[in-house]
This record gives sequence, structure tokens and C-alpha cells, in this order.
Amino acid sequence: MRDAVGDDVGAWPVGEPGFWRRVVERLGTAVLVLDTAGRVIAANPATERLLGRTTAAMRGADAHDLLHRDADGNKVPRDRCPLLHALAEGKGAQGEGGTYLRADGRLLAVTWSASPLMEDGSVKGMALLFTDATGDRRIHRERTARTRALEDLNERLSLVAEITDVLGQTLETDEALARLVRLLVPRLADWAAVDLRTGSGEVHRVAVTGPEGWDAGFQGRRAPAPGEAGEGEDSPLGRALTGGESVLQERVAAVTPAAGHPPLAALHSGFLAAVGASSAVTVPLGARDRITGALTVVRTDPAHPFDEDDLAAVSDVGRRVGVVIDNTRRYGRQRAVAEAMQRNLLAPLPRHGPLRLAARYQPAPVGSQVGGDWYDAFILKDGALALVIGDVVGHDLTAAAGMAQLHGILRSLAWDHTGPPGAVVDRLDAAMPVITTVPLATLILARVEGDPDTGPWTLRWTSAGHPPPLLLSPDGTACYLEAGQGLLLGTGPVGGAGRPDATHPLEPGSTLLLYTDGLVETPGSDLDTGLEELRRHALALVHEPLDRLCEDVLAHLPPGSSDDVALLALRVPPP
Repeated sequence: MRDAVGDDVGAWPVGEPGFWRRVVERLGTAVLVLDTAGRVIAANPATERLLGRTTAAMRGADAHDLLHRDADGNKVPRDRCPLLHALAEGKGAQGEGGTYLRADGRLLAVTWSASPLMEDGSVKGMALLFTDATGDRRIHRERTARTRALEDLNERLSLVAEITDVLGQTLETDEALARLVRLLVPRLADWAAVDLRTGSGEVHRVAVTGPEGWDAGFQGRRAPAPGEAGEGEDSPLGRALTGGESVLQERVAAVTPAAGHPPLAALHSGFLAAVGASSAVTVPLGARDRITGALTVVRTDPAHPFDEDDLAAVSDVGRRVGVVIDNTRRYGRQRAVAEAMQRNLLAPLPRHGPLRLAARYQPAPVGSQVGGDWYDAFILKDGALALVIGDVVGHDLTAAAGMAQLHGILRSLAWDHTGPPGAVVDRLDAAMPVITTVPLATLILARVEGDPDTGPWTLRWTSAGHPPPLLLSPDGTACYLEAGQGLLLGTGPVGGAGRPDATHPLEPGSTLLLYTDGLVETPGSDLDTGLEELRRHALALVHEPLDRLCEDVLAHLPPGSSDDVALLALRVPPP
């Protein structure tokens, strides 16, 4: 009989005394034979070479106590030894990741397999085979390290992308920074702080968050901004603000700010000391030629310091945040200019006999843009009282500028032409594309006609696509004046008799409300619902003083409103 390689199996002296001993001795795999108590009975030469121990030195020793260690070289408790469990149960076992102690003190990673030695149905001991797995473990560690590095990189890239997306959703600096620090803590850091340059030559700490969330205790602190050269400011915060340098502090020294330290150095080191920082990264917000502030992130666990990859990720965040802050500040300045323009154009309300007027302008909520809403009231040369409410399409400085153009032109046309409101608005519509930049607008022009001292008074009006006036009667009824409706301004000339006019008597004690659509329109809600809410709420206030009525109506703006609002109210005296 021949085996697979052609050797004569019968030529093997398997029956000779000592044959299997010689096989074991020549094996390249280490073999230990243990008795039922786990003591070493025999070992082959491969075991001696691998462990650096002679068989004579190991014979009779407890194999677990002699060899078994954890990855740090400490003895493993006997109840946690899988080999002893296998020996006690008389079962085979195998494992990877074990560690044995060599005679020279070095630790040896092993892969092992154990089989019980049986005789007459009882366990007489255990044969333990093991190999050097140090190379395998090193490969595993390297593979694990590479995987972890890829996961960390992916997490950093995801964080940067999420920050970019979230910050792009707001035009308010405070809201942008609040969102930023909420994203950084705890995903990247234990603490985060933002310091901004101010127009008054200071550095202002505007946002700080930690393990418990927003921390007002650290906010509001100020220090003089460094000069262009940054003399005396070699702190990480000073270097970020003056030179656009990103600074990694892998190990934060326990330094307590002392008297005489530069202000920024004291501000920075004081914060690190107060939060127990072990590692920190400070980066500029923006590019070198436009640095708006600095971002500092902190870790408090010495076992997980920031590294160069973290520095690169936070630096990228800083550049992106700097652009966002620059944009929000530009927007804020534009918004302030537009709002100031609107308020300055809202002239004081006239006195017209016993008639009473009140008005309000409310800018859009924070995070929205200023629109082109306005109101006006003035006495015409024939003695009638003109009332105007209007809304230029758009929500920016251009809309505000267009509103100013329409405001001035309409005043001039209404003063010069004492005909019905529809004719005046027709002339405005014809002039608008020639002498203004306004594409579209809605408008109501009304005349309150009657004896300015005694009345009776009549309302004559025309509407260019604007929400209808609301008339409140002292008897507890209210109605929208739907007549007089025409097309929006800017839609082009319309043939026929011109824009329609409507009239309605104003009974004593009645109240008229002219308003822009921000008072009744909100995203996700229909116009009819908004009109009904305004009618119901205003009617409940019909007996309140006119100023109080305007305040309360604005105070009950629908939730979710993102538009500015103009409101003009007229009250006819009671009989």
C-alpha cells in the first residue's frame, strides 16, 4: 500500500517502540503534555525553542501559572483560563489571541489547540499544541489600526460636511455659532469656545459649550484685540487671530494665568485651566486676509489627545465657519440698512380732525430677510385723508429700495391728481417700469372723504392685488372689503375703463385695518384660515385703544411667520 506521495506506508515503523515519541520530537509545532492537574509532563524541542525553557525546567510546573499571561504581562485568573476549563471537562478546545511568557520575560502571542488524552474511557491528561502568532497579531493590529484610521477620517469628513450644511441654513451669526458648538461637542471635543473680533477693537467670547451643553458662565468675556503684528501675543489664541495659524496643543501644561500676561494669553489659558483641558486645538475663523475670530476645541481625557488629523479637520471647519460668519455679518449690515430705510420712510401719521390713526411696522423674525412692506397716511390738497398700504415683491435691500421709490412716486401722484384712487394707481402702474426698479408690487390706495371735523366719512379705495381691508363695527361685527380689486402693479397695461374703485361708509365708532400679507399668511397654512384668525382676534379688541389694538394684533402673529408686517389702523369717532 502506498500513500498519496508514493511512499510505501508499510515501510513506516509505526509499531516500533518510541516511534510516536520521535514523531513528536521532530514536529515543528510546539507540544506540551499535561496531567489532569495541569502540570507539565513532557515537552518537545519545538516547545523548548519557542518558550526558551528546557523540558527539565518545566516538568512538574503548573502550566497555567508558569506560562499564561494577559496582553500586559499580568497573570490570568485560573477561572478565566479556557485551557483549564477544557481539562476539567475533558473536552477539546482551541483559541487565538492567548499570550505565554517566555523564559527571557518576553510575551509570546500564541494560537493553541488542546485535546484530552484518554485511556479506558477516562481522561489521563491533555496534549497542548501551540504556534507563534506574533506575526498574525501584528498584522491584525495593523489592519485594525488602518480600519480605525479610515473610520476616524470618515467621521471627520462627515462632521465637516454636516457643519457646512447646517451653517448654510441660517443668516444669523449667533444661531450659526450655537449650531456649530452643538455639532462639535461631544462628537469631536469635550468643550468648544468661539471668540470673535468686534468693531470696537476687542475679542469677545460669544459661544461656549461643554458636557452639560451651553455654558453661559464662560461667555461674555473680552480682551483687547491684538494689533496687526500681534506684539506680545504668542498664545495659541493670539497666533490664530493675528497670523491665521492653527495651533495643536497635544499636551496642555497646567499653567495658571498670572498678572502681566498678555490679555489674550490670559483669556485662553484661563479657559483651558478652568475646564481641565489635557489637549486643545485653536484655529482661525476665515482666511488669512479676513479673520473674523477663532475656534478652540478641548479634550479633557489624557488618553485621547488631539492629533494632526484632528488639527486638519478643525482647521477646515474654521475656514468654512469664517466664511459663514462673514456672510451673516454682511447680511446683518444689509438688513440693518434696509430696516432703517423703511423706518425712516414711514412718516409720522397726520392729525385729521377727530379721526384717529395708528400704525406699526414689524421686521421679519430673526433668520428672515427684510421685505418691502410699508404704510403711509397724508392729507391731500382737496382735504381728503390718503391711506396707503403696500408690499414690494422681494425680501432684500433691493425690495426696500423699490419700496422707497414707490412711496415717493405715489405721494407725488396722489397729491397732484385728486381723482379717484384707481386713476392714481393706473398712472403709478404706467410709470413704474420707467422710473423704478420694482418688478411687482401689491397696494391699496384709499381716500377718507367727508368733512374733516364732523363727517360723515366715506372710504373710497382701489386694490392692486392686495389683501382686503378689514372693517370692524362697534356692534361686534366685522367684514372684509372685497370690492375694488385689480391686478398687481407691474403686470402690464390692461385695456378698458382702468382700475376699479369701491366705496363704503364708515359708521361712527368703526375701525379700519389695512395690513400686509405677513399678518395672515404663513407656510403650511391657507389664506382663508389666516384671514379668519385676524378677523376673530381683531374683533375681540374693537373697544381697545387704537395703539393697544395694533400691539395685540402683532403680538398674535401666526407661528412660523417669516415675513415683515405693516399695519395701518383708522378709527372713526363714536357718535
